[in-house]
Amino acid sequence: MLNTIARGVLVAALALGGTTAITATPVEAAAKSYKNCTALNKVYKHGVGKKGAKDKVRGKTKRVTNFKVSNALYKANKRMDRDKDGIACEKR
Repeated sequence: MLNTIARGVLVAALALGGTTAITATPVEAAAKSYKNCTALNKVYKHGVGKKGAKDKVRGKTKRVTNFKVSNALYKANKRMDRDKDGIACEKR
């Protein structure tokens, strides 16, 4: 569904006889839900997490800190956060 501004731009472009490509806004693109961690890690190598999340680790294992921070993206893929630490599909 197009938002009001995007719809207005599209109508104006078509009224002028032009063509236009419709692309997703960054927020819409960020909220993509992936099928599994393999698919998510192809795009976001170290996983995705919500703002302020810290990787849960045991012992002297180093935390993953270079994951993509995006509340919307994390929310769309929250089911893949097995240890419930706020980071889905974390990987070194």
